[in-house]
Amino acid sequence: MSNCMKYKDYYGTVEYSDEDECFHGKVLGINGLVTFEGNSVQELKASFQEMVEEYLADCEARHITPEKNYKGSFNIRITPELHKKAALCAANEGLSLNALVEKAISFYTGKYFAK
Repeated sequence: MSNCMKYKDYYGTVEYSDEDECFHGKVLGINGLVTFEGNSVQELKASFQEMVEEYLADCEARHITPEKNYKGSFNIRITPELHKKAALCAANEGLSLNALVEKAISFYTGKYFAK
């Protein structure tokens, strides 16, 4: 994942602001908003790790779960043409449309996450 960093099973985005001439990001998949920044890659990494540690300590002190809970369901919007193609592919494979989408997402995310 080239636009993300990882620390202790937490991921953070990596962006650059030309206007501010600094790197910045936010921690993903958590209950809250935690941001970090740095003027170099090394500063960005250090800031990310420091903010994750502070967030985890705060969650422990407040007795809350740090990770966001995912329901396992979400709505997507695609073109009618792609919807039709997906429905036909699912029928051809003997799958529901949900099963086809799950299979596709599993395949795509397998590129980034080892099992």
